[in-house]
Amino acid sequence: MIEKLPELVNGDERLVWRGRFLTVDFLVEVGDVSYIVSIQSGRILSVNRGPFYMRPWRFAVRASAAAWEKLWEPIPRPGYTDILGLMRRGEARIEGDLQPLVANLRYVKEILVTPRRLKGGV
Repeated sequence: MIEKLPELVNGDERLVWRGRFLTVDFLVEVGDVSYIVSIQSGRILSVNRGPFYMRPWRFAVRASAAAWEKLWEPIPRPGYTDILGLMRRGEARIEGDLQPLVANLRYVKEILVTPRRLKGGV
């Protein structure tokens, strides 16, 4: 699902506009699999699958594959609606330099739930 982020996000001009001030590389970990998401001015340039050796990133969002699947359900249950809900439930960790994440929190939260669209969600 993470590999589909470029087409899901870049095809949504409203979402790209929301992230227009963000240029960053960040790590998303789905279970044991790591991905680097590269964003430039709100557009996702690439999503690269790890493993990575000495590849820099600014912040990381880590959760089990099961937690991500619950997040990506078309209508997620309470506590699984966004990455902060996963964190509150103890099912996700956010690490690294939190400034770019917090400054663009709505955008990052929205891009990480776009895989719901593939399952008929909003």
